[in-house]
Amino acid sequence: MKKVLFISSTGGHLSELLQLKNMFNKYDSYIITEKTKSTILLNNKFKNRVKYLTYCTKSKPASYIFIFPYNVFKSIYLYFKIRPKIIITTGAHTAVPICYIGKLFGSKIIYIETFANMYTKTLTGKIMYPIANLFIVQWESMLKLYPKAKLGGWIY
Repeated sequence: MKKVLFISSTGGHLSELLQLKNMFNKYDSYIITEKTKSTILLNNKFKNRVKYLTYCTKSKPASYIFIFPYNVFKSIYLYFKIRPKIIITTGAHTAVPICYIGKLFGSKIIYIETFANMYTKTLTGKIMYPIANLFIVQWESMLKLYPKAKLGGWIY
């Protein structure tokens, strides 16, 4: 059975990722997100297939410059522990390092651009577009910005 890694930061990105929960049991799947009070219970729901990175936000640059590099190293560790064939992500910054690591070591990358943007690219979308094997947008208007993308429709 193929190993599939689902990864996103907390909040809306995780809410979008969890819309794909029907896929979790179809594969040998794992979930990576940031550890917060709201995500800690995911382990109970998904039977210990959840791994955590340290929560960080770009709105707190003093801590972000230390936590983000730590998460990069932890992402390397988690990638080699899980060894996914496919990485599916809805963003944001939490997912970028492991996707680049995965691309380097042969994993297929599937990126789903956020539902929140109808007319502008996200920073994560700009970073992920060049490496994604499949880049999915949820709005037809986004196909103008990402010509190689596929329209997946809403995941809600």
